[in-house]
Amino acid sequence: MYARLDSCSILGMEVIGVEVEINTSGGLPGIHMVGLPDAAVRESYRRIKAAIANSELPFPRQLITVNLAPAHLRKEGSYFDLPIALAMLAVCGRLESSALRGRLVVGELALDGKVRGVRGALAMALWARRRDWEEMVVPAENLAEACLPGGIRVVGVRNLREALDHLQGKPVPQPEVSVKESTRSFPCLSEVKGQLHAKRALEVAAAGGHNILFIGPPGSGKSMLAERLPGIMPPLLPEEVLEVASIHSIAGLLDPGTALSASPPFRAPHHSISHVGMVGGGRNSPRPGEITLSHRGVLFLDELPEFRRDTLEVLRQPLETGKVTVSRSLITTTFPARFLLVAGMNPCPCGFLGDSVRTCCCSPGRIRNYYRRLSGPLLDRIDIQVEVPRLTPRELVELPGGEKSDSVRERVVAARQRQRDRWGEGSTTNANVETGRLYEACRLGEEERRFMYLASEKIGLTARGFDRCLRVARTIADLAGREKVSVADLAEAVQYRSLERIRGSWLLQEVGYAG
Repeated sequence: MYARLDSCSILGMEVIGVEVEINTSGGLPGIHMVGLPDAAVRESYRRIKAAIANSELPFPRQLITVNLAPAHLRKEGSYFDLPIALAMLAVCGRLESSALRGRLVVGELALDGKVRGVRGALAMALWARRRDWEEMVVPAENLAEACLPGGIRVVGVRNLREALDHLQGKPVPQPEVSVKESTRSFPCLSEVKGQLHAKRALEVAAAGGHNILFIGPPGSGKSMLAERLPGIMPPLLPEEVLEVASIHSIAGLLDPGTALSASPPFRAPHHSISHVGMVGGGRNSPRPGEITLSHRGVLFLDELPEFRRDTLEVLRQPLETGKVTVSRSLITTTFPARFLLVAGMNPCPCGFLGDSVRTCCCSPGRIRNYYRRLSGPLLDRIDIQVEVPRLTPRELVELPGGEKSDSVRERVVAARQRQRDRWGEGSTTNANVETGRLYEACRLGEEERRFMYLASEKIGLTARGFDRCLRVARTIADLAGREKVSVADLAEAVQYRSLERIRGSWLLQEVGYAG
């Protein structure tokens, strides 16, 4: 007897279709499972046999061959428990072959026949919708998540009996799909007192998608500023919402009872994270790392020099290209990684170099070693580097909080809209647009060219640093509603290009700019 049922699995960041084939033949009862199954798939035989027995259903008493096609791809996880069990019931005569066609089935079985949830249900539903599947049978636990994309009939089952009844055409009560409204909120920018220069830099970063580094003593507000960045960023576009939710579904981090959120994701890993945890990976099938989980959102690295050097160096390619490729012996996977990096660091190991109240106790050699933990190529990819000084007691007591996140977000959204009108692509920002198109939009006059020549000469800008200055200046002009990039825009952008305390007055005087 032969039976076939369609299922799917997660391999890296991709959903792959899997054909579950069952064949029974004469010989001693037993099972052969082929098609590169991993340990979890091989162990499914024990779960399936117990689930069928405890559901009081027949089990084939013959030699069973289970093939998971395509045979050249490794199969991982417990996605195939339910489809294998249903195919076995089909070879026992409990299901017609026609009942198995046109349906996509996934689910893990418990020993008592209950169907447990799996990760990646949203990604699988999107994949099934694109390929015009008629119906998808999922665990009841994943029903709300799989229903989010729409466009495909989704049936949730609680146990093996319900799955069998549904395929036999019997009515199966469906769990109530209750989706809570997603109301993720971020702290308000007005809670940060003072730090007007840092707030301005944060606004520029949000408007153009620029990476930003805060440098200041402990308690100056670096972490508070970083945590408020998602609150001033524009909401995700509809296609971005599904893209981000699909990534978190594959990682098993999506709350199945929550509606899709348009808020950008915010990830803040601890500095003890490994480079595999940062970039993603695994023994066979790579899993998304922090840079992928922060795709279309913010990756916050506090105490930047405390991260391992190899962990920071893996950020160089994603910061440049917006994606990262992870290769393993059996698979090569490309993860999306278009994130906005915001980092914080102290000016020295003790944290008080240049502080107005406390004296630094670090030796010059210790300070040099501290900064050597950050490579030049990595720092060159951070567009904005801004100092966050200590607030005085008077400022802490008397200064008002300042502008609220909502009003800042309005300017950021307007600037992003100007970028969409200019570049003609929904998710393209000044930070990631192609260099050729950027130069067309930043045609510099004689005065602007002279300024950038002096800036490059005095500060020692690299070619990448020069390019980043133009991108930041283009964003500053967009925030002001100007089509042309001025010397003032370039001057502000140059202020953000060094860890030194660049004041820039000498540069402005040399070009005769009076502000």
